[in-house]
Amino acid sequence: QWVLRESPFVRKEFMKKLNFESLDAFQTSAQNYREQFRHEVIGRFDQPLLNPNVRSRKIYDEQKWTGFEVLMDVFPDVVAYGILLLPKDLDSDERRPVVVCQHGLEGRAKDVVKAEGRSFNAYHDFASKLAERGFITFAPQNLYIFGDRFRTLQRKANPLKKTLFSVMVPQHRQIVRWLGSLPQVDPSRIAFYGLSYGGKSAMRIPALVDEYCLSICSADFNEWVWKNVSTRAKYSYVWTGEYEIFEFDLGSTFNYAEMAALIAPRPFMVERGHFDGVAPDEMVAYEFAKVRYLYEANLKLLNQCEIEWFVGPHTINGRGTFDFLHKHLNWPKR
Repeated sequence: QWVLRESPFVRKEFMKKLNFESLDAFQTSAQNYREQFRHEVIGRFDQPLLNPNVRSRKIYDEQKWTGFEVLMDVFPDVVAYGILLLPKDLDSDERRPVVVCQHGLEGRAKDVVKAEGRSFNAYHDFASKLAERGFITFAPQNLYIFGDRFRTLQRKANPLKKTLFSVMVPQHRQIVRWLGSLPQVDPSRIAFYGLSYGGKSAMRIPALVDEYCLSICSADFNEWVWKNVSTRAKYSYVWTGEYEIFEFDLGSTFNYAEMAALIAPRPFMVERGHFDGVAPDEMVAYEFAKVRYLYEANLKLLNQCEIEWFVGPHTINGRGTFDFLHKHLNWPKR
């Protein structure tokens, strides 16, 4: 616990090589940290992506949008799966922004589109609501499902210097490259928006997938090192069953503020309910203050970094974040 209290000073010393003389200088200096994050924290499989060999079928035909199941190859024996929603008012020569809508722990891609009898009110069908606003959306299936099955995969990966995200990052690289190849998509406007474990993904995947033009972390943003190891806080993973959650040496390297530095200068937003049990407001605010200082003070990037506080629980609120998407994806409200 003494090491935990000292860790902010260790991370500050670790990040001191970031160069704020110019935006180009910052991006060059941040790349060295990004590579350390990729290789020493997340872990990387050094093999090329396969030809995606995309397979799809229509599963939804709603008033304002059509939905397709999509399956594509990533590595041998590794696929990426998700649900693509296309608004019905797309013109034949039009290219629109995409929002990748990421589910949370034990979630399914369908949960963010239509729960279909499953009780996942926290998502509020945000992928289909965004499609109704004219965005193209894609809901990927991430690996954190089936209880101990995915946690055992994490335990098998760790001795190989790998993690679940060693697989999910290349899955998302394949997804965004395929999305960018579609004639309806503007590849420069592909955003990431994730809830809960999808919020964890929002901190890690866009940091390593350059094609995501912005990231929104909902119902997860935290003083992450404290949440992992505090023995006093009731919010800590010390007291929960998520034994796969721990990552290598984050206390000395990458808390959420430092992960956000790997997303910068791309726009970044946090969606935070006052009654969300992942953390108390003051710890979320403490860590977010560092991110805002990075964007607005160090990088002089005004209005690129936001947080929305709302009176609510662990859920998608879909107000400030939707405005953020309209603004930064340059898509008009209707």
